[in-house]
Amino acid sequence: MKVSNIAVSSLVSMAAVAAALALAGCGEAAKLPPEATIGPRPQLAQPNRTLIPTVNVATAVGWSDAAGPKAADGLRVNALARGLDHPRWVYTLPNGDVLVAESNKPPKPEGSGDGGGPMAKIRNWVMGKVMSRAGAGVPSPNRITLLRDADGDGAAEVRHVFLSNLSSPFGMALVGNELFIANADALVKVPYTEGQTSASATPTLVTPLPAGINHHWTKNVIANPDGTKLYVTVGSNSNIGENGLAAEEGRAAIWEVDVKTGTKRLFASGLRNPNGLAWHPETKALWTVVNERDEIGSDLVPDYLTSVKDGAFYGWPWSYFGGHVDARVTPQKPDLVAKAVVPDYALGSHVAPLGLVFSDGRGMPAEFASGAFIGEHGSWNRKPKSGYKVVFVPFIGGNPSGPPVDVLTGFLTADEKAQGRPVGVALDKNGALLVADDVGNVVWRVTRAKPQ
Repeated sequence: MKVSNIAVSSLVSMAAVAAALALAGCGEAAKLPPEATIGPRPQLAQPNRTLIPTVNVATAVGWSDAAGPKAADGLRVNALARGLDHPRWVYTLPNGDVLVAESNKPPKPEGSGDGGGPMAKIRNWVMGKVMSRAGAGVPSPNRITLLRDADGDGAAEVRHVFLSNLSSPFGMALVGNELFIANADALVKVPYTEGQTSASATPTLVTPLPAGINHHWTKNVIANPDGTKLYVTVGSNSNIGENGLAAEEGRAAIWEVDVKTGTKRLFASGLRNPNGLAWHPETKALWTVVNERDEIGSDLVPDYLTSVKDGAFYGWPWSYFGGHVDARVTPQKPDLVAKAVVPDYALGSHVAPLGLVFSDGRGMPAEFASGAFIGEHGSWNRKPKSGYKVVFVPFIGGNPSGPPVDVLTGFLTADEKAQGRPVGVALDKNGALLVADDVGNVVWRVTRAKPQ
């Protein structure tokens, strides 16, 4: 019994030391210039695994008064709505109403604990503290709010709770007269009639989704153009499988769901944490943005934007950016590494891309007419910080054609505290860009600047 007590005490001490060092910002700083880790052929540094990972998360402080982010030249930004509660995702309905998923991480299932060995437990405990400081520790509102800009001035004067008592909702997709909602544990649906401001029906189950400990809990959903299939993202349950591969069953993947029957099949796998989904307007290819793995240096691994091929495997957890083997993962799987697809476009290391929408040429200047808007939530595992902005990746011929262009910046203060953090992005009925800001509790609206 004495040995057991010593072991427990040692574990607690290790956790305390790890937390203290991590929260103090220990770890290795980036050596590559940011532009080197961006594009179709990024420069990949050598892995640098340290006992204590680099921790450099921005403390959440919110916006003061009527402050907001800075728009790029030729653009202006205003608040569509302030005073929301952790808005994570935005979805525009055909009549122009905007749905906002106000949501946060669900509680762990009772008695679930954390998987993996002692170091995994320490890591999970430290990460809980870090994410709390980043603004992710507040209870989930578990609702969808409807916003309506009735007079067309760019600000919503109508606000209603559209649907409540959900389970950490995130993605939304309207197919015909049914609204599909991706909860943390299931895809559900409710009837929808154009113009209604609240849903009166109780959500019905379409299909369960992998849940549990929920290292990555956000689930997104998009319908194909003819409304017969839905595509649902499910992030991994760990960084590199340290909670055990059994906990990863059906995760790190995009699922295809039949709209009528709810039956599903694995569409693509090896995607550590896919979030935003969008159809390219010309090629009709499905694209996603993916958060890659952590804790092997500030310069690794680049998060990415990629088209998604049916049946493709993208490497996680055994390799990254194609066949670059992650030596931390055991047992190794060289057969899977050999077939890992190289992503189309690296966005930079640890920028945490979440939102994705393609522009359509309306409501924005010509330089933003063809390409993808991406909400970068911001890094925790990098020095200096990266992300914390909205960027635009130009496209030509269905593929990325140049470096990202900053669209919204200024989410960090001079002393690098987070006034806001961009998440979901969408276009409104006039082609303006909407941005959900979960730390600032705002939905921003970005448009062409008015002529002087």
